[in-house]
Amino acid sequence: MSSPENGTERRRGELDAARATSARIAELASNGSIELALRDCDRVAEAAALLPTGARVYVTALPKHSITATLEVLRAIRAAGLDPVPHVAARRIASRAELAGFLAQAVPEHGVRRVLLIGGDEPQPRGPYPDALTLLRDGLLAEAGIREVGIAGYPEGHPRIPPPVLNAARDAKLAEIAAQGLGAYVVTQFSFVPARVVEYCAALARTAPAVSVYVGIAGPTDPAALLRYAQRCGVSASLRALRNLGVGVVRIVSHTDPREQLLALAHYCEGHDGCNVVGTHFFSFGGFLPTARWINTTIAEATTLAGAQTTA
Repeated sequence: MSSPENGTERRRGELDAARATSARIAELASNGSIELALRDCDRVAEAAALLPTGARVYVTALPKHSITATLEVLRAIRAAGLDPVPHVAARRIASRAELAGFLAQAVPEHGVRRVLLIGGDEPQPRGPYPDALTLLRDGLLAEAGIREVGIAGYPEGHPRIPPPVLNAARDAKLAEIAAQGLGAYVVTQFSFVPARVVEYCAALARTAPAVSVYVGIAGPTDPAALLRYAQRCGVSASLRALRNLGVGVVRIVSHTDPREQLLALAHYCEGHDGCNVVGTHFFSFGGFLPTARWINTTIAEATTLAGAQTTA
């Protein structure tokens, strides 16, 4: 039979562990980023009051817009005290001159220092860049003053690219970024199954331990909208897995609550000294301001819990 002292010590240990986990959650969310669609440009100033100072705001690249259409949004983000990060979709760049002209404004005028480089899901490339690696090798990013390049990571694989090809392309991009003296990091696609994200991060920590990882998490989103985005983004593997387990469309939301994802990620980071996960990336799916509010509330709650006094 345990003594009262042992019970008290156990409770203290549990509370200390909970505080440490809350501190990790606050850290991951604070060192995070959020996506912004062009139509949400007028919400930037309001969101700036909710997000951590200097938070990264990624501007999505949509097929119907040229990359130069994002310049005004980048300006608004920087003016609000946030860090603008444009998506650069290689297959959607019409010409080298278009990319050079964009960078010539984005870097010196709007303080862009990093980009998220993706292939872009176009059936045929619009210009000279069939993939992200070709654009990288062109050297324009480094010449223009870009200091860091983010690339996409796919915990569930890519809907059209086999895993060996996908991994080889990732490694080639990381090598090219390093050869140009730029910083590299990975932003992962979101997933409905946290275990898949953990497996991906653990594998990347073994093969590229120096590369920082920002784990993609779906922000608070309407269930039907979330499923539509998941199908577009190739997150079908976890959808099928959940449905095979008898999880209905409505109940899938309980598996995708951002807090659950953050908690799983915090536990992973706590248990792995070599963990290279440094933050999160929130997909807002058109709900930019609600996602910013959620981030603000989550950081505040986690910080409060982390600082709670342990009592006997």
